[in-house]
Amino acid sequence: MATKAQVNLYKTTRPLLDALYKEMQELSKKKPDATLSESKVKLINRLLEDIWIVLAKEADFKYLDLLVSDSLPQNSDVVLMLSQYTAAMERFHSNYYGWDESTRTSRWFVSDR
Repeated sequence: MATKAQVNLYKTTRPLLDALYKEMQELSKKKPDATLSESKVKLINRLLEDIWIVLAKEADFKYLDLLVSDSLPQNSDVVLMLSQYTAAMERFHSNYYGWDESTRTSRWFVSDR
């Protein structure tokens, strides 16, 4: 079961991840081989580190890496990586959000921790 803190962080990071993924897809279409600047890598990693907190106990977590600033990634590499994060976040949502028959509403299934 997810915690309230994980769900709150999910709600904060998911829209940012979706926007970043969309932006990187557009950049990759124009210049797939272009490399990211070090400042963009830091910015993206800051978001991904928060997503790690959300997904740390999920099976998908072992497939999620941060960007390496020593060898600046290409736009197409970042798109591939962000697609993995997007899929993992979608699985998190489907695992812990759903229909509650007892209250007859959709809700997050969370523990109080």
